[in-house]
Amino acid sequence: MAERIARTYGEALYSLAVEKNKTDEFFSEVSVILTAFNASPDLFKLLTHPQITKEEKVKVIENVLKGRVSDEITGFLTIIVTKERNKEIPEILEYFIDRVKEDKGIGKAYVTTAIPLDEIRKAQIKEKLISTTPYKEMEMEFDVDESLIGGMTIRIGDRVVDSSISSKLADLTRQLYKIQLG
Repeated sequence: MAERIARTYGEALYSLAVEKNKTDEFFSEVSVILTAFNASPDLFKLLTHPQITKEEKVKVIENVLKGRVSDEITGFLTIIVTKERNKEIPEILEYFIDRVKEDKGIGKAYVTTAIPLDEIRKAQIKEKLISTTPYKEMEMEFDVDESLIGGMTIRIGDRVVDSSISSKLADLTRQLYKIQLG
């Protein structure tokens, strides 16, 4: 449900940004707001607190954002609060950011390896992903998971490429069980 709400509102903001020809401006403003929410959890708690009225929450948004971001972004957040979708604000803003990045050809890859990689290997993986995907640019997140034994897993969006040794061993085990049962 929350994902659908984030997509609906995020798409609405994206459509507004395209219509007003302010995609870059909105992207920048939304990024700053999202960073502020992440840096100040108390602000988010204030906007989601059940004992604070909608009107007071709207005043907080207007006081904090008025003159610092565009009227469209302030109005958009006001609508979200008025519609009592406060808890989904971070997801909505993240959806919008991801949508703009997708439109600009910027992908995000999550790479997990069994051992830490040096910068040269990370750069090689990034270049390979750029050359084999429709993206012009790639944001990379690297993680280490020793249970992979060797190899790596790469996730871009909802696609996963698993070339880890632990995955290959699990496949081999399944095949052996089929042979024994058949």
